[in-house]
Amino acid sequence: MSVSAFDILLASLRSGLVFQDTNMRRSIIPEERLLLTLRFLATENSFASLHYEYLLGISTISGIVCHTCQLIWQRLRDAVMPQPKAEDWLRIADGFYKSSQFPNCIGALDGKHIRVKKPPHSGSQYFNFKQYFSIVLLALVDSNYRFIIVGIGAYGSTADARIFCSSRMGERLRANQPALPEPRRLPGSSASAAPFVIVADEGFALSPHVLRAFPRRDLDDRKRIFNYRLSRARRYVECAFGILSNKWRVFMSSLQMSPQNATLVIQACVILHNFTRIHDVPSEPEVAPFPTTTSVGLDQASSNCGPPAVVKLQLP
Repeated sequence: MSVSAFDILLASLRSGLVFQDTNMRRSIIPEERLLLTLRFLATENSFASLHYEYLLGISTISGIVCHTCQLIWQRLRDAVMPQPKAEDWLRIADGFYKSSQFPNCIGALDGKHIRVKKPPHSGSQYFNFKQYFSIVLLALVDSNYRFIIVGIGAYGSTADARIFCSSRMGERLRANQPALPEPRRLPGSSASAAPFVIVADEGFALSPHVLRAFPRRDLDDRKRIFNYRLSRARRYVECAFGILSNKWRVFMSSLQMSPQNATLVIQACVILHNFTRIHDVPSEPEVAPFPTTTSVGLDQASSNCGPPAVVKLQLP
């Protein structure tokens, strides 16, 4: 995170991080509270290791991290992850068509298992098919690797499709409440208008607004090309999860906290992911177009040689 982005983040949270000084002790300043939280989220350090770095009590660090994570979710959610409107869905669809050539796509959907410590008396509720305990982050992502809608906190033993069907996101989609645009024709097609859809993997069921790939057997060319295009659009959610885990490395190990506090940490990381994608977007270097035909001049080796030879290289 750049210094300017940190200053913007601190200005948005400062009023909620200021506490009153007393005769017994001075309160921890907002800058240190935010730095401590970002340090915990961006590294694999435990509360015990941060205790030696910041010379604060372990219970104090735990309280600061949970309070700051909750404040980040409450203060920045509407700014960096607002409820999409019809024009927002159209912008997202145009981004997917430009980057992956998949038309009428309003998001890529998938779930990610966040490893947590086994909660007491939970049985096998949090034990997933990957053989560890987790809670699920279900996310809808746009072509800029930003989270549009998220669902956090489901049991790790629950399938992604079941989580989606019972989530607010799935219920609103079935009721057509997200204010989706009217169906429109596919580019270059004279057929009837097609609805706007979400792309997902084989774990999700087909519906009027959810598309998945064809089964991988007896595929003709049209189905194979469709699967290729759909996978190009769906990879954005996989890449977003990868960026999230590599930037906020608290997900590299198991979260040693209760599921309620782990949910606060995941919510804060999702918001900070979108925040940094907005305020710290790296500038793409300008790359000259690769030529299809190149003329290579060979220097004259000696005075006895003729003029420089020109070799035509035809590149595939």
